[in-house]
Amino acid sequence: MLFNHVFVGTNDIERARVFYDAVMGALGLANSASPDVPVLSYRSGEQGFAVRAPRNGEPASCANGGTIGFRAVSTEQVDAFHRAGVANGGSDDGAPGLRPESFGQPYIAYLRDPDGNKICAMWKSSWASTA
Repeated sequence: MLFNHVFVGTNDIERARVFYDAVMGALGLANSASPDVPVLSYRSGEQGFAVRAPRNGEPASCANGGTIGFRAVSTEQVDAFHRAGVANGGSDDGAPGLRPESFGQPYIAYLRDPDGNKICAMWKSSWASTA
């Protein structure tokens, strides 16, 4: 395990909730934060992904060159992730497909969330034997 958690900022928690509930739901994850708390939290085992307004009160901004990748269990799940994101306020940043130039020839889809953060879902055929 590499990460405990990853946080991204948002300037509109309700807009982020619509987007992330859809894309994370496509990956089989649900928001576990209380609806009255201005944070979103999606967990898998001991690893977590969270969204909230920056604690310092400054506007949220995306990381230029940064991408957060989520592991998918199938190409169909990658496709569902991408469809859910585009349908719920995100934008396409790389349609689902094989990336033969990338290590392990993964199947990936890239999205920008409503605040501009770049996320992707990835599946590799080599993972099928370790599922």
